[in-house]
Amino acid sequence: MTTPNELIGILDLEPLDLDMFRGQTPDDGGRRIYGGQVIAQSLAAAYRTIEGRHCHSLHCYFIRPGDPRVPILFKVERVRDGGSFAVRRVVAIQHGAQIFNLAASFQTPETGFEHQAQMPDAPDPETLLNEEQLRELAGHTGGRRIWPVEVRPCNPPPAGQKPQALPPQDMIWFRARSPVGEAVHLNQCALAYGSDMTLLDTSLRPHAVDWDDGQLQVASLDHALWFHTPSDFSDWHLYVQDSPSASGGRGFNRAMVFHHSGKLVASAAQEALIRYRPKTPTGATS
Repeated sequence: MTTPNELIGILDLEPLDLDMFRGQTPDDGGRRIYGGQVIAQSLAAAYRTIEGRHCHSLHCYFIRPGDPRVPILFKVERVRDGGSFAVRRVVAIQHGAQIFNLAASFQTPETGFEHQAQMPDAPDPETLLNEEQLRELAGHTGGRRIWPVEVRPCNPPPAGQKPQALPPQDMIWFRARSPVGEAVHLNQCALAYGSDMTLLDTSLRPHAVDWDDGQLQVASLDHALWFHTPSDFSDWHLYVQDSPSASGGRGFNRAMVFHHSGKLVASAAQEALIRYRPKTPTGATS
C-alpha cells in the first residue's frame, strides 16, 4: 500500500559524501526496481548539486535490472556550470556495477518565444476509474501495489475480454496521489517517476498481447524527458502517448504531458525491449 508521503520519501536521498547519495526502494515484493523510481531519484541527486536553475531535459539509459533488496548509490558528476546552463551526469550503482546513468541539463529561468501543441479532447478524469478500480472490476483483487502516482486510462479495454489489436496511441490522466509541494524540482521528479508507468505499453497495443500469459518480456532501454514549463504534479495531467515504430524486438514510444488546464508542460520519448516468445506445444518457450 502507498503511504501519504511515499513519493517524497523515495526522493529524500541520504547524503554520503560530496556529490554521493543513497536511495531506498519501497518494500513491495517486486523482483526488480521500477524504472521511473531510478529516473526520479537520479534527478533528485542531480538537483542536490544545483542552485537557482531548473531541469529542462534529461536523457538516460537502463543498463541492468535494479535489485530492490539493497540501496542504490547515486554518484553525481558536475560536468559544467555555465552562465545560463549547467550539466550533471548521474551514475546509479548496485553491487559495484552501474545499473543506470542519466545526463541532465539545467537552465536559469528566462522568458522568450512561446508556442505549443494543442491538448486533444479527453474525458474528464473525475469521470474515469483508476487502475486499481479497473483491476477490481476485472476480478483481479489483491496482491498488487498501489503506486504513489494515480493513473486513470481514458479508454481502458473492456473488463474480462481477451486483448485486441488497437492503434498505437493511448491517453491517460495521472497525478501524484499526495501533494508534493510547490518546489519545481520535486514536481519534476514526481512527473519523471510517473512518466515510465505506461509509455512502454503503447508499442504493444497493435499486437494484442496478454501481459499475464508469461510469454512477454519487456523492459525500458532508455528514457528522455523535456520539461517545458513548471507544473504542479498534484493536479491531473494528460499523458498523450503514441508509438510510431516497433522492430527488432524494440518498441519506440513518445508522449506529450499536458496540465489539465491545457498547458503543455513536458515531452517524453522512450525505446523499450518488447519480446514475445510463444510457448511450444510441450510448454517450453521457443
